Amino acid sequence: MNPQQSKASSQIAQSSWATVHGLFLERVRSHPDAIAVEFDGNTMSYATLALRARQLAGVFRSYGLKPGDRVAILSENRPEYIEAELAAAMTGIILACQNWRLAKDELNHCLTLVAPSLALVSGNCLDGFTEACPSDLPCLIFGDDYEAALATAEPAAPMVDLDPESGLLVLYTSGTTGLPKGALISHRAEVARMSAFHLDTGVRPGDAFIAWAPMFHMASSDQMLATLMSGGKVIVLDGPDVGAIADAAERQRLGWLLMMPGPIANLIEELRRRGPIKTDIACVGAMADLVPRHEITELSALLNAPYVNSFGATETGLPPGTFAMIAPGSTEFSLDKRISTLCQIRLLDENDNDVPNGDPGEMAVRGPTLFSGYWANEATNTTDFAGGWFRMGDLFRRNPDGSVSFVDRVKYMIKSGGENIYPAEIERILLADPRIQEAAVIKCPDPKWGEVPVAVVAATKSLELADVAALCRGSLARYKTPKALHQIELDDFPRSTSGKVQRHLLETMFES
Repeated sequence: MNPQQSKASSQIAQSSWATVHGLFLERVRSHPDAIAVEFDGNTMSYATLALRARQLAGVFRSYGLKPGDRVAILSENRPEYIEAELAAAMTGIILACQNWRLAKDELNHCLTLVAPSLALVSGNCLDGFTEACPSDLPCLIFGDDYEAALATAEPAAPMVDLDPESGLLVLYTSGTTGLPKGALISHRAEVARMSAFHLDTGVRPGDAFIAWAPMFHMASSDQMLATLMSGGKVIVLDGPDVGAIADAAERQRLGWLLMMPGPIANLIEELRRRGPIKTDIACVGAMADLVPRHEITELSALLNAPYVNSFGATETGLPPGTFAMIAPGSTEFSLDKRISTLCQIRLLDENDNDVPNGDPGEMAVRGPTLFSGYWANEATNTTDFAGGWFRMGDLFRRNPDGSVSFVDRVKYMIKSGGENIYPAEIERILLADPRIQEAAVIKCPDPKWGEVPVAVVAATKSLELADVAALCRGSLARYKTPKALHQIELDDFPRSTSGKVQRHLLETMFES
């Protein structure tokens, strides 16, 4: 290939690029006065949001930040969070989204992992940030300081030729070692997730999205970026305010009304109180496996919207299994998953061979929505991406009709109200106490949160649940604290031939 051909090939490849900010700015050009964000009775147009994001991008550059540098954000849901994501997109900077629910040690680990050059922090989170962060990290506080910085900043021109493989977000997910891992999400992944958002859920261009789930989760971040890239409105709520959610459902054309275990029962109660309402909602719900069937039936009937039988992850977005819908008001339905449009799957045995239909195998995924690996974690990346497929750590069976049935988690995880909890992070705390000889944390069904952690221990003296809570306090987020305690003899722990505690057998011992 001669130099001229090489240049042409590079330009041809570059002409296929699509970035988050590039697609967002197309919406700004097409309808600058349309409402992009609604929050606490106030609205912001696409043009205003774009200007504020460019001003924040100018602030980033005034700190000397370069593409690939990290900015940490620790905040409740607010419009500035969206501005930060767009400003990062415009500059090639990576926004590391911190979980404000974490304990000091956990937050310190997450901050240290990504080595940020700047932090954006809300006043509500400032005390926790100050306790956990490196003392020399520059910090911009939302409010007067932030507004003054924007007012004096030179709006930055967005990068035109940013490679879509460039990182945009770091979202944290719990690890089997008990320490959170940082999943790097690229522009390419977010653009693909926007496509999956529309293809697999029936969401229409211009539909509004209610961002009530924490913005440090993919549940809000993926969907609000998808909404802004496709011309819709993001309605920002700081938590599951069911009154505000019901109001929005009555007056807005909504796409995916995301609901998780916990708030669903409260929303049903609110809708019952109001009586019949007229809605235009593409779909509602999530994680049907963890929601009581009667709640799926009633919520979908009250809103006249199909319920999303989802199975995705921070690492994969909505794929691989967020394609099946449960009809509104249906009382007879399957929880089997249909494979999402933008992915391929394999079901593998422990030797990485494809299993026959009907046999359980670990789900391995390939597709454009995938993340770009765990930050600074080469060992895990080497294992989880072996052979060019991402292993999710979940066992499924493939059915004759092409659907798949969930079997169990290879990497045992508890999903409580949308939060991922790995037992190891709790067991690490319990086993550090000299009174405890053995500890295992198992999941227990919960009518409100779907699942909750339960501790099973062998101890040298009698312990109470309050003792376990005291051990966890200060080291773990409150939602990770076990909700029940069982004490058994050390010899009564069921074990495999290699000596590992078999959690599934423990679960059967304490089934209520």
